[in-house]
Amino acid sequence: MPITRTRTRTRTRTQPNNHTARPTQLRDTKIDVKVQLSGLWVAMLFLFAYVDIFGFYRSDIIEGALAGEVAGQGITINQAFLAAATGYIVIPSLMVIASLMAPAKLNRRLNISVSIFYAITIAGLCIGETWIYYLLGSFFEVALLLTAVRIAWRWPTTDVNSL
Repeated sequence: MPITRTRTRTRTRTQPNNHTARPTQLRDTKIDVKVQLSGLWVAMLFLFAYVDIFGFYRSDIIEGALAGEVAGQGITINQAFLAAATGYIVIPSLMVIASLMAPAKLNRRLNISVSIFYAITIAGLCIGETWIYYLLGSFFEVALLLTAVRIAWRWPTTDVNSL
């Protein structure tokens, strides 16, 4: 019968001039609201891109693209469609930067309104969709966007009388 050993370890830190070991604990840091919002937009965009990329493994999507149409939608893929699609993706791409750089009041308004708009449009694009990967990706996109709404809605305030 093999002998098994279990070993427990307590993390300790020794001070330079003090040879006594002290237990340490990792410190959790507060993340700025702007960084949180920007990160949510980045994560949403990654999901958005990968759901579309995974679509190219579907024969109906490939056949539609080769025929110059969006599969099942009856929409012709032409310059106007591609310009509109680019415009649709430019807005959340710019939200990554706007979330970091815009003043708090504008930032809050933008994040609430743009997140709600995209959550509605993504949910609308799920109507009639039967592929689980698409529905799952869209669910998480909407969840990230609604998290952005919640964070922006609860933006920390400062009492102006105390300044």
